Amino acid sequence: MAVSLVAAVLIVGLFIVGIRLMQSPTSALWGNRLGSTAMLLALIWAFVSTGWADIGLVLVYIGIGTAIGLLLAQSVKMIHMPQTVALLNGFGGAASALVVWAAVIGYAGEDAALVFWGTSGLAVGVGALTFSGSVVAVLKLQGIAFRKPVQFPGYGHIFRATLAAAVIITILNAVMVGSMYGVLVPVLVLLCLLGGFLMTLRIGGADMPIVISLLNSFSGIAAAVAGLAVENFVLVGAGSLVGVAGLVLTRIMCQAMNRSLLAVLTGFTPGAHAQTQGEKEEPEEAAEPKSAALGEADLPGILREAKRVIIVPGYGMAVSHAQDAVRQLTNAFEKNGAEVKFAMHPVAGRMPGHMYVLLAEVGIDYDKLMDLKPINPQFAHADLALIVGACDVVNPAANAAENTPISGMPILNAGEAKNVVVCNLDEKPGYSGVDNTLYHQEHVITVWGDASETVPRLTEMLTSG
Repeated sequence: MAVSLVAAVLIVGLFIVGIRLMQSPTSALWGNRLGSTAMLLALIWAFVSTGWADIGLVLVYIGIGTAIGLLLAQSVKMIHMPQTVALLNGFGGAASALVVWAAVIGYAGEDAALVFWGTSGLAVGVGALTFSGSVVAVLKLQGIAFRKPVQFPGYGHIFRATLAAAVIITILNAVMVGSMYGVLVPVLVLLCLLGGFLMTLRIGGADMPIVISLLNSFSGIAAAVAGLAVENFVLVGAGSLVGVAGLVLTRIMCQAMNRSLLAVLTGFTPGAHAQTQGEKEEPEEAAEPKSAALGEADLPGILREAKRVIIVPGYGMAVSHAQDAVRQLTNAFEKNGAEVKFAMHPVAGRMPGHMYVLLAEVGIDYDKLMDLKPINPQFAHADLALIVGACDVVNPAANAAENTPISGMPILNAGEAKNVVVCNLDEKPGYSGVDNTLYHQEHVITVWGDASETVPRLTEMLTSG
């Protein structure tokens, strides 16, 4: 017991140090390596603590899993990283459920039976819920199915409450009976698979980063509870670390959306003002017609004269693989004597930190990347705000419309810059489906088209003068 506890503390400690190192791009690689080393030690300890039972068969399975992991790591593009993360969350939940299911089948002890059956039921349930919820998230992110949130009118809330009660009753029944043999485990799995499916089905695109964070936390919780069931302290510690970290990140994402987790999961969207979706904000003074305001002919002069530039990256940049073009434009601005910063909205992209990963991939200095709160006051002093593939996170309608997926969401105040250039594919709404009122403001120039083509055009305009 003491040796197991010491091993758990050391291995989890390595995980914590690895996560700490990942907070900086300069040390992130070593943090990743340290985390991988800790995972290897955890596997070795699992063999040692079980007396190297069935080592040959286990190594075969590890070899298969390693091959699949290497294939994913080499083939998955950065644009598909959110889907990959969601899928790995689901696999983590499924693994915990299967481990405990196997333990239930082979359980022959009598000591602390209530604890075993209680933790077993909880691990199976949370693991199954994580798996089905993650699968739906992958389908949404990939655009295969359920792209828009699916609502259940009428008595949907009563059905969900009944489903939750059925799960609790099933687990309590297993505890009281002291067994999960027969139909109890399959019933529990089916109920929780349905619960995860329904939970994620109703989530809109703007809330997907929150859901991915939550499912990540669930995968850790499932692992920690599974560790309690099979008496593996390393699994308890590592799972708890993932669970807590996921919950902290979920809270940060909820704050970024200005709503509670309950509101996200129930599909409630707070109203901001008494306007409805699609209504345009009325300007204080009537705006001139677009043809008399700024247009593409003004772009070369605006680009060359801008000395304070803020770039707002979004998911469209990822889709068009335009991050390298953005880096080249950044270099051209700086060569022209401009100061360039990047405005990073917490929910830009399809997973937490998505834009940070893409920009770091092309070597953009981490010090240039600024979060929402510190960058927002700087827009008013910027000569140019350049939006590349971002829509919802700069949409003023978030503060002017009610009952929409982005109502009340804090946005990047790009419209406060002296001039705004939008490099988006088209004028269609973002993932939330809410029309962007920023496009109609007189100091905004819209350059429609694929960012991998339009951003290099801006670079050419800037450097050809």
